[in-house]
This record gives sequence, C-alpha cells and structure tokens, in this order.
Amino acid sequence: MNDGRDACAMLGAVETRSVSPVFVGRAGELTALTEALSRATAGEPQALLVGGEAGVGKTRLIEEFLDTARDRGAVVAVGGCVELGADGLPFAPFSTALRSLHRHLPAELAEAADGQQGELARLLPELGDPGGHDTSDEDSTARLFELTVRLLERLAADRTLVLVLEDLHWADASTRHLLTYLLRTLRGGRIVVVASYRADDIHRRHPLRPLLAELDRLRTIRRIELARFTRAEVHRQLTGILAAEPDPALVEEVFERSDGNAFFVEELVVSHEAGCAAGQLSDSLRDLLLVRVEALPEDAQRVARIVAEGGSTVEYGLLAAVARLTEDELIEALRAAVGANLLLAVPDGDGYRFRHSLVREAVSDDLLPGERSRLNRRYAEALEADPSLVRPDERAPRLATYWYHAHDTAKALPAVLRASVETRKRHAYAEQLRLLERAMELWEEAPEETRRSLRPMDYAEAYPPCGCDPETTALGHLDLLAEAAVAARLSGDRERALKIGRTALRLLDDADEKDPLRAAWFWTEKARLQSNLGRGDGWEEIARAQELVKGLPPSAVHAVVLVGAAGWGMLRDPGPGALAAAERAVEYARHVKAESIELNARLTLGTLKVSAGDVEAGLAELHEVRERTESLGQFNETARAHINLSSSLESLGRSRDAVEVADRGIRLARAYGLVDSVGWIEANRAESLYSLGHWDEARDAAERLLRSATSTKPRGSASLRLAHLAVARGELDAARGHLTEARVVYGSRDPIPQYTLPMVQIDIAVAAAEGRLGDVRTLLADAERAGFPPGTHRYGWPLVLSAVTAEADSRGLPAADEGRPEALDVVRRCVRALAAPAPVWAAHALEVSGELARAEGRASAAHPAETAAAYEALERPAELARARHRLADALLVEGGRREEAAALLREAHATARALGARPLREEVELLAARARLSLTEEKAPVTAEPEGDAFGLTPREQDVLRLVAAGRTNRQIAGELFISPKTASVHVSNILAKLGVAGRGEAAALAHRLHLLDGSL
Repeated sequence: MNDGRDACAMLGAVETRSVSPVFVGRAGELTALTEALSRATAGEPQALLVGGEAGVGKTRLIEEFLDTARDRGAVVAVGGCVELGADGLPFAPFSTALRSLHRHLPAELAEAADGQQGELARLLPELGDPGGHDTSDEDSTARLFELTVRLLERLAADRTLVLVLEDLHWADASTRHLLTYLLRTLRGGRIVVVASYRADDIHRRHPLRPLLAELDRLRTIRRIELARFTRAEVHRQLTGILAAEPDPALVEEVFERSDGNAFFVEELVVSHEAGCAAGQLSDSLRDLLLVRVEALPEDAQRVARIVAEGGSTVEYGLLAAVARLTEDELIEALRAAVGANLLLAVPDGDGYRFRHSLVREAVSDDLLPGERSRLNRRYAEALEADPSLVRPDERAPRLATYWYHAHDTAKALPAVLRASVETRKRHAYAEQLRLLERAMELWEEAPEETRRSLRPMDYAEAYPPCGCDPETTALGHLDLLAEAAVAARLSGDRERALKIGRTALRLLDDADEKDPLRAAWFWTEKARLQSNLGRGDGWEEIARAQELVKGLPPSAVHAVVLVGAAGWGMLRDPGPGALAAAERAVEYARHVKAESIELNARLTLGTLKVSAGDVEAGLAELHEVRERTESLGQFNETARAHINLSSSLESLGRSRDAVEVADRGIRLARAYGLVDSVGWIEANRAESLYSLGHWDEARDAAERLLRSATSTKPRGSASLRLAHLAVARGELDAARGHLTEARVVYGSRDPIPQYTLPMVQIDIAVAAAEGRLGDVRTLLADAERAGFPPGTHRYGWPLVLSAVTAEADSRGLPAADEGRPEALDVVRRCVRALAAPAPVWAAHALEVSGELARAEGRASAAHPAETAAAYEALERPAELARARHRLADALLVEGGRREEAAALLREAHATARALGARPLREEVELLAARARLSLTEEKAPVTAEPEGDAFGLTPREQDVLRLVAAGRTNRQIAGELFISPKTASVHVSNILAKLGVAGRGEAAALAHRLHLLDGSL
C-alpha cells in the first residue's frame, strides 16, 4: 500500500493553502462586469463572454463578480456544462441554474412559468411532468427556447438576475443553441448573462468556434479575454499565497515555469512547499498536476480516481456505492482531498467535484484502461441498483455513458436507446442524434439476444416501426435509422439526416424482402430534405413514394405521401392535380384515424381551394382547421393555419383582414414559443402592411424579421419586402442588395413562383428605372415562358404592370421602337394567362390595359379614370395615387379640366409624400411644374393654359431637345440647326441642367413623358 509519500514530501490530510486570499489583477475585467451589472439593474439586459486558457483565472474573476452582485442584492444562478453533455445530457447548465432559481425564488418562478410548466419541465423537471406534449414537430425546440427566455425576462422584471454559464467548451449542442437564442432575443429585464469558456480548447473544428464568431457579430455582447499574469502580478499572487514576501529567485522561477498561468503558479507553490528543490520541479505538466494527488493518503487517491471518472460532479451516495469504503473511511478520504484543495463540495447539493478540471483530466488520463472500464461498470451497477442516487433527468444519459465506457454492449445498447428517448422528450434532438449514432455503432457488436429483446422506441412520426405489432416484434436496424433521420432533421442537421436516409434506402433496395411502406416513408423524408437544402424540388422523390404506396392498404404513410405531393403542388403547381392529392390525403388520414395528418392536409386543401377560385369554401376550411387545432392543443398546426389564412386573404386583396389574422397568429405563436412560425406570419404581415400603405411599419417588420428569423424562407421574404420598398422609394442600390440577399437564400435549384415572380418584378422595376428597356423585355419574356400557375395572379399582375409601364414611358424614343410590337404581344399573352378573382386584381387588370393603350399611342382619360375609380373602392393608397397621377396627365393632355387635374395631382402628391415614394412624388411634381399647377394649396388658383415652357427652355433649346429625343448626336444636331458642334454641346448641357436629369436618354424620356415637345399641356 502507498504510504502517501512521493519524491518530494508528504502533504498529508492537512489543509494546504495554494489560493491567494488577495484578488490579483483583472481590475479592468472586473470593472466591465460590474458596469454591466449596473446597466442591467437600470433595465438594460447585458451579455458577456469570458474566455481564457485553462487555469488563467476565469472562475476566480467570476466569483469576485458574483460576490459584488450579491452585495448589491442581485439573485445569482450558476450552471456549468459537463463533459457528460457530449453523451446526451442536454441543457445541463440551464437546468442547474433554473434549479437554483427554483430553490431561491420558488413562488416567483412558479408564477413566471404559469401555464407553461409542462414545456418548461423539459429543462426543470421540478415543474411537473412534460409527458403528453408533442415532441416531434420542428418548432418544438424553438418553442422551448422562447418560453425559457420569456421565463427569465419575467423573473428579471423586478429584480436583478445574474445568470452564469460556465465551461461552454463542454456545452452540448442544445445548450449552445439555447444560449445563442437567449443572447439574440433577450429584449427586456434586469438580467446579466455571463458565459465562460476555455479559449485554448477552441480548435479550428470545435463546435463552439462558429458560435463565438456568430456572437461576435452581435453588438449587444461583450467578449472579455483574460491574459496571463505579468511578473508583477505573479509576485503579488505568491505574496498572497505565502502570506510573506517571496524569495526573488522563487518568483523568477515560478513566473518562468508557469508563464503567468495563475493555476500553474498555485501548483508550483504546492510542489515547492512540499519540499521539492527548484531543480526537482516536474518537467511534465501532467506530472505537475498529479503532485497534489500523489501526496494524498491511499484512500484519498482512490476516491480522487473514482470522482475523476464519474463526471464533472459525483453525488455522495453514488460515490459511496462505487468506492466501497466504510463511511468513516470515505469521509476521511474526502476530508483529505478537500483539505488539499483537490476536491470541492458542491454548494447546492451533496456532491463533490475537482477544484480545477485540469487536475480531473490528468487523474482520469492516468487511469489504466482496465481500471477505467471497471470504474464505469461500478458506476452503472450502483445506479441500476439505486436509481435515486442521481437526479431523474440525469439518470438515463449517465447510465448510458457508464455502460458504454464499461465496454458492455449488451448493457450499453438498451441504455443508450432509453437515453435517446429521454433526450427526445426534452427536445434535445442533437443529443438524441448522438445517442442514436452511438446505438448504431453498438448495433453489430451487441449480442443477438439483446437486439431481439429491443422494442420500437419513440416512433419516428408516421414511420411504421415494424409493419406489425410493435409489442411482439423486435426493433430493427431500419427503425433505428428512421429515428436517427428524424432526430437529425429536427436538430437542424439536414445533411446528416439526408445521409442516414440514403443509407436506409440502400438497405431497403438491397433487401431480399421488399418493404414498400417504409421505403415510401424514407423517400418522402428525402424529398423534404432535398428541398430544404436547395438540392432540388423533391418531386422525383415524392413520385417514387407515390409509386411505392400504390395498391397498398390505407396507412398513415399513404396520407403523409399524399400530403407531401399536395404541399409540393400548392407551392409549385397549384392546379387540379395538387387539389386532388390534398383531397385524397384528407380521405386517407381520416380512414386510418390520423387526425393530426388530416388537419395538416386540410390546411393544404383549403389554401388550394382559394387558389382555384373556390374562395369561401377554402377560407371556411382554413378557419375550421385553425379552431380545431387550437382546441386540441396542436399549436404548431394552429400557427400554420394563421400562415396560410393570412396569405390567402392577401391574395384576395383583403389586406386589413390579413393583418388582423397575422396579429392574432403572432400573439399565439409567441405565447407557445413557435419562433419559426412567428417568422412566416411576420413575413405575410409585412406584405399586407405594404399593400395598405403602412410602408414604414412594413419596413420595421421586415428588418425585425431579418434579425430574428430562424429559417431561410421567411428571411428571404423579408429581403423581398425590403427590396419592393426600396424600388418604390427610388433606392435602387438598396433594392439590388436586398434582391441579391433573397436570391442567395432561395437558391436556384427549386424555383417556387411565390418567390421567383416577385424577384423578377423587382428586376424589371430596377431595369425600368435605369432605362434598360431591353432587359425589361427579356425578363418579361422569360417569365411568360415559365408561366403563371393558378393562384399566382397576386405576383403576376404587378410584374406585368411594371413591364408595360416601362414600355409606355419609353414611347416616342427611337431606340425603343424596335421590338415594341413583339414586347406588347408578350404583355397580352401574360394578361390572358392571369386571373382576376378579386376586385384588387381587376383594378390591376384595368391599369395594365391603360398602360398598354398608352404604350400603343391610344391613351385617353377614360382608362385611368376607370382605374382610379376601381382603386378608390379599395385600401390601396399607392396604387390609387399612381392612377390619379396618370388621370391628371391624361386630363391635361385633353385640355379643359385643369382644376380637376390639379386636385388629382395634390392628392397623389400628398400620398406619395406620406409613403416616401420618391419616384412617384417627383413625377407628380414634374407634371405639376410643366402644367404650372400648384401642389401646396388646397384652393390654389388654377391659371389658364400656360404659354411657353415651365422648365425655362428657350425656343432653340426646345429644338435641340426635339433632336436629342430623336436620337441625334451633337454633330448631327449641329448640321440640322446650322450651328457648331460645340454650341450644340452647350445647349445639351443646359437642357440636362434645366430638366434635372443625368443624361440624354433621361432627357428624351422625360420630354416624351411630360409632353414637352408636343405642346399638349
């Protein structure tokens, strides 16, 4: 037996002071933390990241800060990440911190969690049973995140709360995602969030590295990096530890050997105080860290090795069961380890942990392979014998870890599968996936008897677990792959989900006995993933799935396949085929009593009915599904009902109703933490606000959505809305930028009309504003060839209107004459392809007809008068202002109705100014100036028909302008007017200045648009 002596000396079981009682250095860092505390106390949430290498002093800095926070009356909650998190213990630091809050603020936390205890119990089991709540929808994790943030905000509403999350370098994926969400969305409350991590552990491929890069982009987060101590600071540290002035030679050697790392300074002092001469100090870092351990009595060393292998913290009861010492022996061993500053008692609980993780790692690394396996087996056996030794939420993942590291596949495989089910119940899909991948690793090694005893676990949505009675049929490898594929998709790792699905399809294809139902399910999953990843539209996969289920008895898989086909058609080809698929999906789901799938299918069916013109039936279907899903508590589908309903109402021009539905949907989605759904509804709301003329509100909504959207499509919609606004306000550079962002988001491999058509419209509008008529014509011709599927009139009419307006504005320009007849034929074909099922689209059709007449030289006041009358009955201020401007122009050309034209221009001008529609405002102002009409007074006197030119063009300049509009060069103008080319150039420069345009093309277009050359005004 080891008598506790090493090469240096015996430390024994007496307390060894190696920590300086004086807080050394870090004044600037501590000030930053306390200033954040002050700002949070004033109501401004704060977030700080504290990084530094292992042993540099992060924990000591945070402890000093927490002492200050407590002195100021703040409530402190600390949670640490544990290495077990890599094996499936999700949300560890948040659960620990919330448990601390539950102990200190039980009534306040219960009130803040009221109504959401079931969901929040996934993080804090003390709140109740999370069972009975849906755990398989893609919004479930985001819902949990949103509710957690709101809980913290409520707790911090009337008290300062300090939340510390330690050791992020060990954080599981769910913890990283929740922290990111918290830091991005925390909006109110007196709260400080401090997270620490080891900077030297963050290698290039470490999963924390991209998170830190993302958080660095958030201006609300401050990063604090701790540097090593200087020589002077090491001197102060040694003085504090030794309680005396240190020998200069010792200071020099310790500083040189520690390189300013505070923890290494402490360990070197321990070695020195133990009697090691300077030259005897260990050259190996691991050996240095083990000096303190090897100086302990044998029982204390044994306990240290057991604690090192048990995880970051080991409960006293579990430690006693594994150590197999008498109670007195165990307590003496613990006293020795604690006295030597090796172990610490956990403040909240009855467990023990190493004072520094570097020492734990060194002790664990020093274990022999057989010794490590034996200790893990003892932990597993003790936990199986008495599950109450650890908290219920940790039991399954820790047991899975212990059996795995014990190398007992017969025990490990069932334990890992049970842990995967538990993590799924907590919405920790990334950890569930890792556990399932571990199960796949163990699958072939596990005894056949063990595999036969396994039963289907948690069911992968509509996947048929075995095609027969799950109570009597064993879990198969394909079942495991299905669970893993869903876990990967729900965790956001779509690439991994796709890879798992491909593996499953290969196995199914190679199998002697075909299984079309399960194959169809995997093909449907692949279709969804292909679309989400931008690898294609998914139709080939859906077609394969449809072929596989053809002729089979009705099942939930049938319904899922049909819902997939109907959803595909709703977005890409909303015709009779999609409608029929949706109707069959509803029928099949009802037949197999799968109501959740039925309600999903009915949402698609209702939307398709509206697109097909069966408006009232479609809207009724959507309303019924919304009410039914809400009554059943299927809030994910309720949110989708709000998405589809608000979109359908907007397609009918009922924008105010759409905003009301969207507002209600956003309230519901936020209440239940459906963050992704909030993004989709917010995108629809921004579109309707734009239609109603609430442009600033629409801009704010779109910008907010860009910052908060958790999926790509809503983010793309936000960029599209901002691009539309930028075009309407004459901000062409901004429009191009937003359009580029939208294109990046949507990709090019899955063209969906509701995204592609608006992008083409913006392209056309920008090209028209820049005088690129050739590009306008090309874009319109391409759109016409691609077609306008049923239900896309809401995107088609504005697109065609932008193109035909560009043709009308360019009439009279010689460069635009060539190709005009063909371009107008394309416009007519587009008009024939577009439906006008609602008054707003009928008004657009009238406007297109009027612009077509203007482009062909058939303009009259009748067309814009009819268009203006149609828009007056609708809430479309921008469109009405545009029609009034066009009508005023026509009235002035026809003559005799100047007062009416002046009133129309004033109304259009007021609207354009209110909207910030600069191009429209400038058009109105130019027309009013040309006609010498006042825009500033309601009852301004209207002068008689003006004489001369309102822009101050001389007769000679009017002659030059006429030739410029005809496309003549300066030399040609000089020849026709018998002046020198230099004089012609001077006249052209004067004309451009008076008209306020940048070039000859703009001058010519403006001259034609304002009738400067025909004298009609």
